[in-house]
Amino acid sequence: MSVVVRLAGPADAAWLAALAERTFRETYTEFNTPENMERYVADHFGSDLQAAELRDSGKITLVVEVDREAAGYAQLARGPAPSSVAGPAPMELVRFYVDRPWHGRGLAQTLMVATADTARAAGARTLWLGVWERNGRAIAFYRKSGFEDVGAHTFVLGTDHQRDRVLVRRLD
Repeated sequence: MSVVVRLAGPADAAWLAALAERTFRETYTEFNTPENMERYVADHFGSDLQAAELRDSGKITLVVEVDREAAGYAQLARGPAPSSVAGPAPMELVRFYVDRPWHGRGLAQTLMVATADTARAAGARTLWLGVWERNGRAIAFYRKSGFEDVGAHTFVLGTDHQRDRVLVRRLD
């Protein structure tokens, strides 16, 4: 099995958009109304939106491939952090998803190591993220990866205001 983590580029937009939408739906559909899911997906996924994100110099997208097939992705973004993020030079881990067939096979840890290395190389010293408070599997993974809970913020899915835990990991 050949595992590669690489930077995504504009040519990856279509399949990455499909992977992003599928993994998001798999993770959250059962907990949200169809209307809110459709609204969120329409506003945040799709080939054109993904292509724009891949061209955005403030974002870095990594993909993990197994035998040249996409198995997951992570997206980092530069920008302001919530006040609860006190570490130096923060960078947000906006998205982090591994496709369901690859859960429990070590790919998430491989992708997380590459994500932290990429953030560090981009000048970040603190990595932060928001994770839905009801996503226990993700919270457990992030804690295992060295993240600590520092607060909460609101995440809007469609018209539903949900509470995300804000997690932080020092990179230095």
